[in-house]
Amino acid sequence: MLRSLLVIVLFFYSLNGINAQEHLFPCSTDEMHHRLFTNHPEFNAGIIAANEELEAFTAAYISQANNHKNGNPYIIPVVFHIIHDYGMGNIDDAQILDAVNQVNLQLRKLNGDTSDIVNDFIPLAADTEIEIRLAQLDPNGNCTNGITRTVSELTNIGDHQVKSLIQWPPDKYLNIYVCNQAAGLAGHALLPAAADTIPQWDGIVMQHSYVGTIGTSDYFRRTVLTHEIGHYLNLQHIWGGNNVPGYYYLPVAHPDNCNEDDGVNDTPETIGWQSCNLSGTSCGTLDNVQNYMDYAYCARMFTEGQKLRMHAALNSNVANRNNLWSTNNLIATGTSGDTNYLCQAKLSADKKTICVGETITFSDISYHGVNQRNWTFQGGNIAVSSDSVVQVSFNTPGIYDVSLEVGNGTNSVSVTYLDFIRVMESPGTSNGLIESFEFHSLTESRWMTENEENPFTWDFAGSGFNSDSSFFVNNFDGPADVEHAFHSTPFNASGMTELTIHFDYAFARRTSDNNDILRIQVSNNCGDTWSTRKTISTSNLISVQDTVITPFFPGSQADWKQEVVSLSTASFLVDDLLIRFLFESDGGNNLFVDNILIADSQSLYLNEEYVVDEVKIYPNPSSGTVEIYFPENFKMQNIQIYDSYGKRVMNEAFSISLPSVKLPLKGLGAGQYFVHISDESGLHRTIKKLIILP
Repeated sequence: MLRSLLVIVLFFYSLNGINAQEHLFPCSTDEMHHRLFTNHPEFNAGIIAANEELEAFTAAYISQANNHKNGNPYIIPVVFHIIHDYGMGNIDDAQILDAVNQVNLQLRKLNGDTSDIVNDFIPLAADTEIEIRLAQLDPNGNCTNGITRTVSELTNIGDHQVKSLIQWPPDKYLNIYVCNQAAGLAGHALLPAAADTIPQWDGIVMQHSYVGTIGTSDYFRRTVLTHEIGHYLNLQHIWGGNNVPGYYYLPVAHPDNCNEDDGVNDTPETIGWQSCNLSGTSCGTLDNVQNYMDYAYCARMFTEGQKLRMHAALNSNVANRNNLWSTNNLIATGTSGDTNYLCQAKLSADKKTICVGETITFSDISYHGVNQRNWTFQGGNIAVSSDSVVQVSFNTPGIYDVSLEVGNGTNSVSVTYLDFIRVMESPGTSNGLIESFEFHSLTESRWMTENEENPFTWDFAGSGFNSDSSFFVNNFDGPADVEHAFHSTPFNASGMTELTIHFDYAFARRTSDNNDILRIQVSNNCGDTWSTRKTISTSNLISVQDTVITPFFPGSQADWKQEVVSLSTASFLVDDLLIRFLFESDGGNNLFVDNILIADSQSLYLNEEYVVDEVKIYPNPSSGTVEIYFPENFKMQNIQIYDSYGKRVMNEAFSISLPSVKLPLKGLGAGQYFVHISDESGLHRTIKKLIILP
């Protein structure tokens, strides 16, 4: 028997594919239901009235003959709102386009796995004659690709609060919010009766890893959004339930679910499944385990009865679902299919940093109605192309622009991405790397940052380990649960038997619960994959023992620690080795890195005992001769100067102890150098930075 449908929110836990060991998300429908009715009793009467109206309309609609669309599908304009914190949840356009395609395949029974439907249910499997379509016009009539992006920490909550950040009129668009979390679930949606009463909560919230089949999601999670659209169009879970206010909704697999009903005549009574038992008969007849509205992970179908129930919701004025597919609204949202609004040239690349000789795949994601393309690849082996997907090889190191002009036969638009591609030399420099971050610029350095759109990623700090600068992550102001990385350009380690990476770092926790991690990684395939060679967990990462509740900046040598990472695996000692520093934020305080020294383990660069405060170079910067002053009793033995690529450009030996030495700089070009000074024991060394002016 159909009960009064009063659930405000229905959730779907994650599909786990065929791997039974993969973690299942909990379903908290019961608790959320109870809490919402308890916390918002002011909505109850409105929801009850809207539900009674919708159920009466649905019963009348289903009883009528010839109420199918007969090949003319209902089109639902949709907008995806990406709510992110610059992390993995900021999924790309391609993943959204894939999700739309997957939903439409499933709604229209075009998914190839329909051939696996159990024989008993093949006659009931329905083409719902419903499609979703990305909006081409926003609420103000401006051209759009139907995707918005909003930065907010609410992405890590993913409840109804995210809808207050941005919502297009829910009577015109289906609003889908993509977040890092979806209230601890894979997704949740508002049923029409609740949406009619609380329109500011109308829409669907999805965890980003359950959107489509690519990017951060995978094939086995593709049906979650379809499940949520079922709820959006007034479908219950297939086992039904008790929806009386004040009582918990019966959970999946509860034996009493055989006494409940989902309001659809051709879905057999079932207790609900969390595994793909195709022969299950939980209530005495064969269960429709492959139904999109079950919790099994092998969904393939909606039934004809579910189709009619969704059509009824789309024809009712409850929550204005009947306006979504109206001719006027399709025209207003640009989804009628009659017109494509060309408004933006846009492209994507499968990678932006490569080594010499590698290939990049570029894709045209301009919108809309593009049928003409003109590509320009600076530095690439394809100067111009008119294809929507182009593969381009780059054979000369450098930083290059990419341009794209697109047209629809009448109008054209163009875009140029400046400094879009970086091609690194390969093989790399035959010397080591020395980096002190003194120039406050990475343009001429051996390093590059990743995820540059994040304003809180790696940047320069005004102090370092006995220096004027270092590299740091503003982890105090930035979001948690985000990765920050920078990596080197290639250098040649093929002649080494052991590589050593030496660096200084400083870090403080904000609370004792922080679990921030720094990983030192290497790549032997130009950054396609990375191998972690050292993981520094919070307990070892902290250089200041006390928690710091204000932004942390190291003030003295005592605030710093040193780390040495050795690499002797032959497969990584290649001629285009990359080194990467990956910081995984967990809401702690700021992290600083300074004085990165990378070389053969026998190099004099490493295992220094620093006495830099006591050694002075004057003048510095200099364009001529410098004088080096030594501390008392320091028996200087050797002075070597290295350039920023680790190449030794000067080597002077001394046999007597002097208070100072004058050193001519003739023959050395302008730039940054490192002065290595050792005493007669060879155990006490110091490194000083030297700037030579033009």
